[in-house]
Amino acid sequence: LELGRNLWVVPSWCAPPEPNATNIILDPGLAFGTGEHTTTSLCLEWLSEQALVGKTLLDYGCGSGILSIAALKLGASQAQAVDIDPQALEVTRQNALHNGIHTGMNVMLPSDLPAGFQADIVIANILMGTLIELAADIKSRVRPGGLLALSGMLAGQEVEVRPHYEPPFALAARERLKWILLAGRKPADLG
Repeated sequence: LELGRNLWVVPSWCAPPEPNATNIILDPGLAFGTGEHTTTSLCLEWLSEQALVGKTLLDYGCGSGILSIAALKLGASQAQAVDIDPQALEVTRQNALHNGIHTGMNVMLPSDLPAGFQADIVIANILMGTLIELAADIKSRVRPGGLLALSGMLAGQEVEVRPHYEPPFALAARERLKWILLAGRKPADLG
């Protein structure tokens, strides 16, 4: 699957169609996130458009780890991959190793995320109810001037999610096949 600028998700049994592109080797498995679901492809496309070099990423609800792996392969220096499912955390670790990622990724339960930790980019591809429930924590994890991307909601559900993030974020929406991604920047003058 080609997902974004020069970004491909390739099963291990296939040769990358663009060897010089950023290729994520990922087989369908037990955790959510192969790139085929519209919410994941929206997130990957959005990530591929960001200036990631040297940035830190928090992947809230990492599933297979695909978003953290993509960010690191696109130049991010650190990725915190967080999920409540221990099986997803194990799959994320395996997928990172399978993609040659030996440093820069920390995989953990949300309770293990350091108090006060903030990232340059926070991405959460989780269910609408969870986006609302965790809004205060997710917002607090974005560094002033940092970026936030939220997905996992159907068209129409963003009106329920927006009030929990705006302000301080002014979120722009992308829609594809009735799924929504909301993204925006935290004002630099907010702590």
